[in-house]
Amino acid sequence: MVASPELPTVNPTDVPAIKLLRTDESETLERIRHTFSHVMAMAVQRLFPKAQVTIGPSIDYGFYYDFDNPEPFTEKDLKSIKKEMIKIINKGLSVDREEVSREEAKQRIEKINEPYKLEILERLEEPITLYHLGDQWWDLCAGPHVESTKELNPKAFALESVAGAYWRGDENRAQLQRIYGTAWETPEELKEYQRRKEEAKRRDHRKIGKELGLFVFSEDVGPGLPLWTPKGTILRSTLENFLKDEQVKRGYQPVVTPHVGKVDLFKTSGHWQKYSEDLFPMMGKSEDDGFVLKAMNCPFHIEIYKSQLRSYKELPIRFAEFGTVYRYEQSGELGGLTRVRGFTQDDAHLFVTPDQLDAEFLKVVELIQVTLKALQLDKSFKARLSFRDPSSDKYLGSDDAWNKAEGAIRRAVETLGMDHFEGIGEAAFYGPKLDFIVRDALDREWQLGTVQVDYNLPERFELEYVAEDGTRQRPVMIHRAPFGSLERLIGILIEQYAGDFPLWLAPEQVRLLPVSEEQWSYADEVAQQMRVLGVRVHVDKSGERLGKMIRNAEKGKIPVMAVIGAKEVEGTTLSIRTRQQSGDLGALELPVVLERLVGALRDRNDF
Repeated sequence: MVASPELPTVNPTDVPAIKLLRTDESETLERIRHTFSHVMAMAVQRLFPKAQVTIGPSIDYGFYYDFDNPEPFTEKDLKSIKKEMIKIINKGLSVDREEVSREEAKQRIEKINEPYKLEILERLEEPITLYHLGDQWWDLCAGPHVESTKELNPKAFALESVAGAYWRGDENRAQLQRIYGTAWETPEELKEYQRRKEEAKRRDHRKIGKELGLFVFSEDVGPGLPLWTPKGTILRSTLENFLKDEQVKRGYQPVVTPHVGKVDLFKTSGHWQKYSEDLFPMMGKSEDDGFVLKAMNCPFHIEIYKSQLRSYKELPIRFAEFGTVYRYEQSGELGGLTRVRGFTQDDAHLFVTPDQLDAEFLKVVELIQVTLKALQLDKSFKARLSFRDPSSDKYLGSDDAWNKAEGAIRRAVETLGMDHFEGIGEAAFYGPKLDFIVRDALDREWQLGTVQVDYNLPERFELEYVAEDGTRQRPVMIHRAPFGSLERLIGILIEQYAGDFPLWLAPEQVRLLPVSEEQWSYADEVAQQMRVLGVRVHVDKSGERLGKMIRNAEKGKIPVMAVIGAKEVEGTTLSIRTRQQSGDLGALELPVVLERLVGALRDRNDF
C-alpha cells in the first residue's frame, strides 16, 4: 500500500455508513465471487494456454487464483484478462455441477495434463465434484456458484494485483502467480470499495510511520524486526504507561522474564509439539539441553507461580509483563508492524480458584473495554467466542476442561449483554478465547484484545494451591492481552487516526513557533514550564519563516501549535492553533494554556 503525504483531520470514531459485506456475510456474494474466480481462470487459460491452474477461492472482499505460468503476468496482461472475462460473462454460460468418481476425475485431469489438479484430487473426499462453465472449461470445486454467468455484473468487478505465492504455502515448492480480484453485486459497491482502498493506501502505516519518524526497518537487522526511533518509543511508552496504570489499580503485579527458555519448558506447555516450526531455530546440540527464543510468555509466568507453594488466601494472583516474543513468520507473510517476527505483548496471566473465575473474567473484560474507550475504538466492536472445533485433534485437554472454560466465557458475555458471535475452530490449542473485533474508520475489522480461559496448562505444569480445607487444588489460568501486541496496535492506530494522534498519544504534543530569535528565550521558558507538567513540547529554532514553520508542524501532525511573536512575549500569551475542530484559538494567557493542556491530557481530550 502507498500513502499520500497529507490527509484531512478525521474522526476515528466515525464508521462509514455504507456497509460493504464480506464473503462470509453474504451467500449471494460468496457465489458471485467464487464464480468470478472460475471465469478469471478460464480467461487466463484462453489467453495463456501454457498456464496451469491450482486453487481459486473467494476471500473477504473478492477472489484469487494461483497460476503456474512460464512468464510473469503484467499490468497489460491484467487488462487483457479482464476483457476476456467480460466476453465470457456476456455469453451467459451456464455453471453446471457434475459429480464423478475419483477414477473418472483422474482420467480427465491426465487428459488435459494438469498435475496440480492431480495433487488436489488426492486430498479430496468423495463425492468428487466438477464445475463447468458451459462446455468450454471446468475445474475441481465444491462450489458454491451462481447458475449462469448472466448473474455476474461485468461492471462490478476489477482485477487488482499479481503477487507471488508458494504452492501449498511451502517455500520449498513451486512459486506461483496469484491474481487478486474483487467482485460485487453493483457498480456502486465496487466504486465505494475502491474509494476505501485508496483511502487505506493514504493511511498506510508504513508510509505515515516513516514520514512521522516513528520506526524503521533495516535489512542488516533483518525483516520483520522494527527499530523504534525516539518518537516511536515515546508512543510505545505512552501506551505502556496507560495500561500499567490501569493494571496497578486492579491489583496486577509486574514481572520480567528472559527472552530465551529451554526446549523442555515448551515441551511441557505443548508449544514445541504444536508450533515448533513457528519458533526460531533451537540453540544447542540437542533438545535435551537446547534453548529457543520465547514465542509466548505464559510458561515463564507459570514458573514464577510455581516458585513457591501458594495459598488460596493469595489468589487471585495477577502477573503482568510487556514481554517481547519472537516467531519465525514466513518472509512473504511479513507486513509492516501488523505482521512481524519480534513483538511485545501486553501479557498478563491470572491464577484463580474455580470460584473466582467468573468474577475475574468480568474484571478483565471491563479493563479491555476501558482500553478500547481510551483509544476511541469502543464505538463499533463485537466479541467473538473463539471455541474449539470438536472434530479437530489439535487441541489439548479433556472435554470436561474445555466445556467448563467455554461455559465461563459464555456466561461472561451473557452477563454483560455483549454483542457476540461464535468462532468455531478459533480457540488456542490449550483453551477457548474471547476476542474483541474492532471495526475502524474504513469499516475494516481488526482483532485487538483477547481473554483466554485455561484449565490445561495448570494441569500440564501441575500447578497447585492450598485450599481452605488444606487440600492441594489446581488453579485456573486466565490469559489476557488488551492490546494484543504493541507493534500491531500501533500499526492499526496509525491508520485509524491517519497519523493524527489524539493529544495524549502524540509523541510531540505541542510545538512552539517563535517568529524570530528574539522570542527564543521566552519560548524556552514556556517549554520548561510545560515539561514540568508532563507535556511533550519542542521549540522550533530552525529560523524558517513563520509560514514554513506552521506547514512543517502541520506535516508532522502536531496537535497544538503556539506562535510566539513580540506581542505574545509582552503579554505573556501564546497564539494557539490546533489540528482539531477548534482550529485557530488566537492569543491565550499562558496560565490558561497550561491549565487546559493539563486537563486535556488528564481526561484524554483534545485541547
